[in-house]
Amino acid sequence: MLNDLYHALDPVAFWIGPFAIRWYGLGYLFGLLLGGWLILHTARRWRLSFSLDALLSVLVASAFGIIVGARLGYALFYGGDYYFSHPAEIITGIASGGMSFHGGLLGMVIAMVVVARVTRMPLLTLGDLIVIAAPIGIFLVRIANFINGELWGAPTDLPWGVIFSDTGGGTVPRHPSQLYEAALEGAVMFVILNILALKQPPRPRGSFLGLFLLLYGVFRVLVEFVRQPDAQIGYLFGDWLTMGMLLSAPMIVAGIAFLLFAHRKRLPQQGLPQLEEASDSSKV
Repeated sequence: MLNDLYHALDPVAFWIGPFAIRWYGLGYLFGLLLGGWLILHTARRWRLSFSLDALLSVLVASAFGIIVGARLGYALFYGGDYYFSHPAEIITGIASGGMSFHGGLLGMVIAMVVVARVTRMPLLTLGDLIVIAAPIGIFLVRIANFINGELWGAPTDLPWGVIFSDTGGGTVPRHPSQLYEAALEGAVMFVILNILALKQPPRPRGSFLGLFLLLYGVFRVLVEFVRQPDAQIGYLFGDWLTMGMLLSAPMIVAGIAFLLFAHRKRLPQQGLPQLEEASDSSKV
């Protein structure tokens, strides 16, 4: 049934004249828009001062950081020696695919450091708000990966195996690892983080960032056991260690460190200081 669904799906959502609008691009777009709405909603529920201008800064910086970071990360982590010999294709070859979540994460971190400095909002509060919304985009992009027939898993005889013959997967059923990641890194993480975000007052600064890093790292490592490694790299050790595992391990360590920091320091969540100062002065 899942195999029939895959072969019935078209990677192109619709056409605007000669231009193809793909589900993959729409996944990024709606991930940003819905994520932005949730960031604003969460900030208001936590009673934090957070302006639409700040939200726009977050969305623009996020889009730039994710796309640039993901592409550079793919070239560095998964490109082998190819992009060292063809550096121009890091940019010109983006339409043919090749994005790295871990590279996008690093790009996002750099972008948020800049936004935090510009807005003078605590970086950890900004990070907490963003990671609560991030699973939306992860879910949508992983679904788009499935529609594209990319990042498929290892061969399986399970009844939900999918044959990705049209994208190089051969004629054997394979784990739809894209859907495993959509479920774990997207849906499950969204539910956990947003249930915890309902608590009032909100949990200490850095709590959600730490939990996001920990959960994503663990879930990604688990899925990597049934995900086919990139052909140009293969397994890094034996027949089990992949680049995805290697890049996710530091996330687990960092997640634990952030959780310990949040538990010990117990810093309250804080919004935009300039808005809080204006609000206080109006009460004098």
